[in-house]
Amino acid sequence: MKDSRRSFIKKAGLLSAGAFVAPYILPSGRLFAATGIRRANHVVFCLFAGGVRNLETIQKAEGNLMPYTLSGTEAISSDILAGMSPLPAPIGNPLQLSGTLFKDFRYKSGPTGHFNGHTTAITGVYTDNDLDIKTNPQYPTVFEYYRKHNSPSQTALNAWWISNALGPYPALNFSKDSNYGALYGGNHIQPAAIIGSGYDALGHPKVFSSAQASAAKSMRSFLDNNFANQTKAADAGVTNGESDAVKIETFIQQSFVDAASGLYNNPWNLGASMNNDMYNIFFAEKIMQQFKPELMVVNMQDVDIAHSNFTEYCNNMRKADYALTHLWNTIQSTPGMANDTVLIVAPEHGRNLTHNSIVDNFGRYALDHTNDQTSREIFCLVLGPPGKVKTNTVFANPSGIGESIDIVPTIADVLGFYNDIPMSYRSRMGSPLTQAFI
Repeated sequence: MKDSRRSFIKKAGLLSAGAFVAPYILPSGRLFAATGIRRANHVVFCLFAGGVRNLETIQKAEGNLMPYTLSGTEAISSDILAGMSPLPAPIGNPLQLSGTLFKDFRYKSGPTGHFNGHTTAITGVYTDNDLDIKTNPQYPTVFEYYRKHNSPSQTALNAWWISNALGPYPALNFSKDSNYGALYGGNHIQPAAIIGSGYDALGHPKVFSSAQASAAKSMRSFLDNNFANQTKAADAGVTNGESDAVKIETFIQQSFVDAASGLYNNPWNLGASMNNDMYNIFFAEKIMQQFKPELMVVNMQDVDIAHSNFTEYCNNMRKADYALTHLWNTIQSTPGMANDTVLIVAPEHGRNLTHNSIVDNFGRYALDHTNDQTSREIFCLVLGPPGKVKTNTVFANPSGIGESIDIVPTIADVLGFYNDIPMSYRSRMGSPLTQAFI
């Protein structure tokens, strides 16, 4: 637990950060872009990531490992049951009854790697690029489309990317496309890093008094002006306007205080069952409650242990299932987002049909993901306000409705700016998943 808390508090690679000035945020009755009729005013995209097979999710080959999400009471395979952590039994209906489930979604092209899968899901374009943690995606991200094509334009306070790990993920908040880029990027945070251990790593950052803050601002302004001729806008990545930066700084400082005082040790009362996926969702919920962003992307990654431990992979899938329902329930209990949010859930890719040679303590072989057809089979669940998203609807068509590149256009469609994205960019993407909506 201590280690989990430490890692949670640590790296949240805080803000790669910041945004752009939004002089105002219109709550309801907002001014839409000319073509923008919104289905909802908020979208949360949850990457049920780390690489999961449809065999263990919707096909329930080991029993129903996702009882909070999927209908069915199939028992977990008896030989791995002892490896499962205790979790509360589901109460109420599974999520799929409140939305539309695409059982035969596909990640059709490109390497079945986490970086490529995430990049495709966030840009709406398949990529063959190799992993490079220093390079932003070639094509614009959903954050850039959102911020550039809304009217009025949105600040980065309204667009968040929350990752459960660092690696290449901080680079996914904006692209290197010359027509978009950092100016339109979203805020990125990795809570396990920045909140988990960031407090210590930053030397217990001081909270300034008003006078100290004013002096620091003067010094910063002096230094910025001194080097202004050597830099250009967005050289340091996404930048928040001053008022938004103050709000984020205050939020992070309070998170440090809460974490240091033990409030994050066991926030869901799950004890040792709490893993980093759950902490990542927990922190995403904190951001939702504080800022009510119109666009949020959050991922889970702990099932990636499947490379060496099949049983723990199944166990972490159960935890991701629990965290997903917790996320949905928090959305529905957050004023400003309840009944006005579409939640889209999809893995970045699947896993191989054939196992590798590593056997866990329960005699099960581990799984990699190396481009076979099974590693391209995923699912997608769309939840949203009643009367706008189809409920208790399942698409199970092996010929395929839906693929990874459809998610960005679907988000754009929900938030009303799809038709404002230039055709030269839209033509590379898939299509909005209109089948999920009434």
